[in-house]
Amino acid sequence: MAPRYKRILLKLSGEVLAGGADFGIDAARVQSLAAEVAEVAAQGVQLGLVIGGGNFFRGVAAAARQMDRVTADSMGMLATVINCLAMQDALEKQGVPTRVMTAIHMNQVAEPYIRRRAIRHLEKGRIVVFGGGTSNPFFSTDSAGSLRALEIGAEVLAKATGVDGVYDKDPRKHAGAVRYEHISYDEVLAKNLAVIDASAVAMCRDNRLPIVVFNLTTRGNIMRMSMGEPVGTLIGTAL
Repeated sequence: MAPRYKRILLKLSGEVLAGGADFGIDAARVQSLAAEVAEVAAQGVQLGLVIGGGNFFRGVAAAARQMDRVTADSMGMLATVINCLAMQDALEKQGVPTRVMTAIHMNQVAEPYIRRRAIRHLEKGRIVVFGGGTSNPFFSTDSAGSLRALEIGAEVLAKATGVDGVYDKDPRKHAGAVRYEHISYDEVLAKNLAVIDASAVAMCRDNRLPIVVFNLTTRGNIMRMSMGEPVGTLIGTAL
């Protein structure tokens, strides 16, 4: 069976890399994720990754509330780069050539983000991990994910979360929460369904980029999503 998508932007939360810990990086969890991503890349799928920084930033969140918002957001963007480097190391141990590109220039540890260079890496079969968010405060890594997806010409923005799709209410708090298999961009925005940032949804809507929200904790879901199997929730026009 051939993959449904040729090029995917996979958005991972930083918290996923912490495994069962409150913060930091769980090496075994990162290696497990890298193995799943490597399996998808072996099918010929071109993959870009955006990783959040919550697993580090959560540890200083209380202090950050007393900080200037721009300073706090800058700290969060730097935290994403740590996660990107950890994922690069794990992927390359799987034998997958990987490049980290950052919106904030730090040439000693990563390449600066240049759109054409990123696309060329993808065309050569390298995974590209995008760090540093958009380099701008007030924008989340969800927004960075949608932006990079559009810039590199991805066919889908795949957001991997701890729940198996988009619900009408938080399923962790409400036993009767109902999951959507398909929902429009406008419904997500009108109902204020917070599984993905509104700015990211609006950007995808305006450019007709589908979003798939799925559960990362189920082994094999990244592959299932890439094959077009109905995992999670599709936001946008039905495929």
